[in-house]
Amino acid sequence: MSTVKITTTNFEQEVLQSQIPVLLDFWADWCGPCRMAAPIIDEIATETAGKVKVGKVNVDEQVELMQRFHIASIPMFIVIKDGEVAKKTIGLLSKEELLDLLK
Repeated sequence: MSTVKITTTNFEQEVLQSQIPVLLDFWADWCGPCRMAAPIIDEIATETAGKVKVGKVNVDEQVELMQRFHIASIPMFIVIKDGEVAKKTIGLLSKEELLDLLK
């Protein structure tokens, strides 16, 4: 399973109504650390398929979602469980640190 592109249009269905935890990656093309995190995010999406949904939010395209979560710095990773923010962290993380967020 690959990552899901999250937009204001599919946010309710893909994130808030998800039966499994959702890891949201807030990123942008121009963000170096975001580009470095991308392969790690893809690996996590593949390895946790069926247990965790991994969504990517492009902050340049999804300003409304960026404002909703008060995103001031990227990359930002937010874990949403049962429609609520469970954890959030800013900055480039290792694969292990990201997997720890999901516990």
